[in-house]
Amino acid sequence: MRHRLLGAVPRLAAPLGTLAVAGAAFGYVAAVDPNQPGHYPACPFLAVTGLYCPGCGGLRSAHAVAHGDLVTALGANALAVLLFAGFVLGWLHWSARAVRARAYSFPVRLRAWHGWAAGALLVLFTVVRNTPLGSGLTP
Repeated sequence: MRHRLLGAVPRLAAPLGTLAVAGAAFGYVAAVDPNQPGHYPACPFLAVTGLYCPGCGGLRSAHAVAHGDLVTALGANALAVLLFAGFVLGWLHWSARAVRARAYSFPVRLRAWHGWAAGALLVLFTVVRNTPLGSGLTP
């Protein structure tokens, strides 16, 4: 069993490197509060249009997730929280396949309509969060 795990170490280099980069990014956002002005640049889309883009509130959401405050994270950017969870699940799948010496394959075979659906979801999220109906989705 030990030999099998030692053989997995080189295969885990990419997943562990990815985890290190994501962990460093979350660590930085956890330490440098985006709720305090002057630490991060303002959203250029918001500055020009006065509308929230799909990413607005993402740093505040990441900060809240890093501090274990899921309610605040969802309030800052619910879509970002879903993407964070998707990243974690994808990373776990990738790592498990690496340990088992299997080539990584995405769990779902992506089709063209998946990209269109993701784009439509981003547009819908952006439109709804900028209307009175979606006021709960604004950061």
